[in-house]
Amino acid sequence: MKKYLIYCVFAIAMFSCNSNKDSKLENSDSASANLEATDSLLAEKIIKTADMRFRVKDVQNTKEKLSSAIKAEGGTIAEFTVQSNIQQTEKVKYSTDSLLELTSYRTEGFIIAKVPSDKLDEFTNKVAKFAVFIDQQSLKMDDQSIVYLSNKLKNENRVEAVEQLNKHANKKSNNVETSLSLKDDYVDKKIENLMIDSKVQYSTITLNFYQNNTVKSILVGNDDLYSYRPNFFTRLGLSFQNGWYIFKEVILVAMNLWVWILIGTAAYFGFKYYRKRKVVNANQVTA
Repeated sequence: MKKYLIYCVFAIAMFSCNSNKDSKLENSDSASANLEATDSLLAEKIIKTADMRFRVKDVQNTKEKLSSAIKAEGGTIAEFTVQSNIQQTEKVKYSTDSLLELTSYRTEGFIIAKVPSDKLDEFTNKVAKFAVFIDQQSLKMDDQSIVYLSNKLKNENRVEAVEQLNKHANKKSNNVETSLSLKDDYVDKKIENLMIDSKVQYSTITLNFYQNNTVKSILVGNDDLYSYRPNFFTRLGLSFQNGWYIFKEVILVAMNLWVWILIGTAAYFGFKYYRKRKVVNANQVTA
């Protein structure tokens, strides 16, 4: 009997060990299967961004060529700017009533474009042909594969969670709010993945280009009033005439004041006569 019990215990122990091994093997196989499934879902999501700065012969002409090249590659222009920065300006006398305005300025162009990612290298090579000299050229690659997969798996979990909440909607009062929050998160992740898809499909390239300083000459009116005055000899003759006119005016003013001149003259001689008499009287008293 004892031997029979020992054999039974031994058989149960062996069966449990075999079952544990089988379960471990099944878990291992399941983990491997999940890993393989995850690898199959992990699609390549690489975002490319490029930047170029270069010198050209003519900014406006290059801008038109770049626009045509971007459209030919199936891309679009997101932003562009062409501006001229004045480096130096000066005005020199050209004639009595004219000045020659000389302006030195630098023209620069700026374009942000979206180009199909598979044609980015071909497009940058085409742009390089427009340049006289390339200052700087760079390419950046950002792998968003993990982020994209994370958003996708989380969205699947949110869908399952919303379905479970909807089944038990009457059991808890906060199920509606929780379901709405999960749906909003689902939308956010979905939009984020759509943006990643768009950036993967179309690369962003920034183009900065410029040309050598240009000198522009423009004939403008002379705004210096001193330049419009007559020459020296003309002004000398006018000054002589003006002096004679002032002299005559002074005489006319003096003639208008003849009464006061007469009174002044009489007072002067009267005072002189009075002093002379006073001196004579003083001498007589002393004698």
